[in-house]
Amino acid sequence: MGINEEKTINSTEVFRGKVLNLRVDTVLLPNGLKSRREIVEHNGGVCGVALTPGGEVVLIRQYRKPADEVLWELPAGRLEAGEDVETAFLREMREEIGLVGGRHQKLLSFYSTPGFCSEILHLFLIVNAEIGESHPDPDENIIVEKIPLKAALEMVERGEIRDGKTIVGLLMAERMKGSAG
Repeated sequence: MGINEEKTINSTEVFRGKVLNLRVDTVLLPNGLKSRREIVEHNGGVCGVALTPGGEVVLIRQYRKPADEVLWELPAGRLEAGEDVETAFLREMREEIGLVGGRHQKLLSFYSTPGFCSEILHLFLIVNAEIGESHPDPDENIIVEKIPLKAALEMVERGEIRDGKTIVGLLMAERMKGSAG
């Protein structure tokens, strides 16, 4: 066992749901002590920075119950069990923003909250995005908006955009826009 590894001694499922599962693990720490870890199991998700030919980024606004407020976010969605990442990405972009064209590339994958959750997000960049009519799921209430990338980055600086995946995506898009053209 390495210095940063923990050995699982026992694992108990506490809850199994549609979006996530919760388990509690008892682990043996490298120093020989035992501890408990509450772990949210999640299939992961996809998100995309869609840049229009005019340099606008496509964002959505939606109410998020855990935050109890309307948030600005990149279009995103969760992976179904066993679903291919690129297939999930294209499905979610068609549903949420009506994506009908453009070139896309995967930028990176990152953990959203690795202190307690297994969710990994796969971030894509879409250039020359062509947007049509969105078809959100029946339980989604979203508004699609196009904002100049520079203005969206200023919204991050002012604290108006606070969603982590959106901040990561916008910063990566700004960094990549010269090479993605």
